[in-house]
Amino acid sequence: MRLHFYFASALSLSALLLSSSASAQESSEPQILVQASFPESNPFGHVVNGEQNQLILVVENKSDKNVTLQTVAGSFHHPETNALVKNTTSLSYGLRLLEGSKLQIPYTFHSEYKPGDLRLNIWLEHSADDEKYRVTAYDSIVTIVEPESSFLDFKLISTYLIVLALLGGASYFAYLTYVPQTKNKRRKTRAAPSEVSAPVTVTATGSGGYQEEWIPEHHLKKTKVSKAKPAGVLSSGDELSGGEVSGAEGKKRKARK
Repeated sequence: MRLHFYFASALSLSALLLSSSASAQESSEPQILVQASFPESNPFGHVVNGEQNQLILVVENKSDKNVTLQTVAGSFHHPETNALVKNTTSLSYGLRLLEGSKLQIPYTFHSEYKPGDLRLNIWLEHSADDEKYRVTAYDSIVTIVEPESSFLDFKLISTYLIVLALLGGASYFAYLTYVPQTKNKRRKTRAAPSEVSAPVTVTATGSGGYQEEWIPEHHLKKTKVSKAKPAGVLSSGDELSGGEVSGAEGKKRKARK
């Protein structure tokens, strides 16, 4: 009986020592308060896929010790089963937070998840007296959404133009490579019948009845000589000699007497 009593007393004493050491360790942890919230530009707290989502963390040191803010990280979980989906980005800060002071730090993370509801858990790790501690900053259900697409989005238009230029260049290269090019044969061009110079016709104009510039010079000389003779005058072959003319004139004078 005494042995049993001594054994029970030893167990209770050891449990008391363990509880006192645990309470002492808890009391030695600095009191750090952290509040995380989405910025005013995101009032509904939506997590947008394909973008850098941001949370604002306000950290307040209510202890009598100086602490160092080490890292901020998080994770996504299933909203019902709390199963881990994926961890978020871990950012290192290394900022010194004095006792009784407050500090605001941003935290950004990337999202590529199926649209719907997920549980988001964000925590802050800090150190004091060579000891590391973790404080929960955010733990709530968030909604994953797709980014709003606009037809006039500059990035979207630039992407379309680049894709179209690449496709056009590839199509032109394939056309030059695989489509046989036809050679143009040189053909002798013949003048149309209408383009052949027609014979020049001389038309009678003016009082002369013809244009002299089209007639050879030797013909013109003969024509001018024939025009110079008076009508009824004999030619040189038909002219009478001087004796015959004088004899004829003498006969006419005798007859008149």
